[in-house]
Formats: sequence, structure tokens, C-alpha cells
Amino acid sequence: MTLESHWQPYNRYRYSEIPPALCSWLLDPESLTLRLQQLCPGRFEVRVVSQLRGRPALNEAQVLGMRNGSHALIRQVLLLCGGQPWIFARTVIPLRSLRGRLKRLAHLGTRPLGGVLFADPGMRRGVVEMACIRPGQALYTAATAHLHEPPPAIWGRRSVFTITRKPLLVSEVFLPDFPAASAARRVWKSR
Repeated sequence: MTLESHWQPYNRYRYSEIPPALCSWLLDPESLTLRLQQLCPGRFEVRVVSQLRGRPALNEAQVLGMRNGSHALIRQVLLLCGGQPWIFARTVIPLRSLRGRLKRLAHLGTRPLGGVLFADPGMRRGVVEMACIRPGQALYTAATAHLHEPPPAIWGRRSVFTITRKPLLVSEVFLPDFPAASAARRVWKSR
């Protein structure tokens, strides 16, 4: 049985529990895509890992208010800088949300979702939740599938975004090649 990650609102964590190098990234309410593009000295790109209709994880369905067994569009991508994977992102969009102007979200291809979300004046973002994601959890397996040496843990954040009362869930996981994540890994090893 694969375990689900344990997500909690950011304010339930003590700052001492969060890797200091990742803290500002995990808590930033603004567009991660924009911030990554500003940080990346090389070519920034989005690589689609998968996009399919399926059943979200139970905790994803619950936070989106979906009925048990409902389907969603599930998009998983890597955000890369200079060919190095920095972020694994998983977006869950209930099929009922893919109507009207939000139909375009099913056809993003290699365009970053963040650019679309943060450009929409009607977009609202829910509470940022965080999780320390560990081996044995489904999100860990998906996020680290391409890595030669998966780390002992990775950190992520997620939020429900709403546009015209239609929700979608975006989870962003910081991978070992992300500069702040590698700094955090050095701190963990020195403990």
C-alpha cells in the first residue's frame, strides 16, 4: 500500500522544522514559476511527465471537494533550469472545472501553469500547505522517478486555486538539484 503525504497548513509548522534554505520558497504566496525564471541563469523549461484523466489521491479529492471516485485531469511536469530538474509539479483539475474559459488549462503543453493562473485577475489562492515527503509516499515516488539517487526526503507545498468558483490543486516539490534544496540537504547531513 502506497502512503499519502501528510499535508498541513504552513502555520502548523514551527520554523525549526522547515529547512531554513527552503523556508522563503515554501512560504512565498506569489508565482513560483516567475521566481524560478528570475533565479535561473540558463534556459528555463517545462517538461511534461504525464497528463491524463484519472482519480486523484484521496487527500487531493478531499481538499478539492470532489466526490469519491470522481475523475480529474492530472498533469505532472518538471520545471528545469539549464536541463536540471528543480521542481516537480502536480496539478489536479476536477473535470467539472474544465469548462468555459478554464478549458484552456487542458491544453497547456509546455507552457507553465503559473503564468496562466497569476495572470488571471479573478484567481484566488487558498492556504499554502506544506509536507515533508518521504520514500513510500506516492508523491515521493512520482517526483523522484527520474533521479539516480533519490534523497531521504523532499519538501513540497500545495494550494487550491480558484478561478470563477472552479478549483484546481497545484503541488510543487523541491528536488535535490534546486539550489536551496541542495543547501538544505547539506544541513540535514551535518545534523
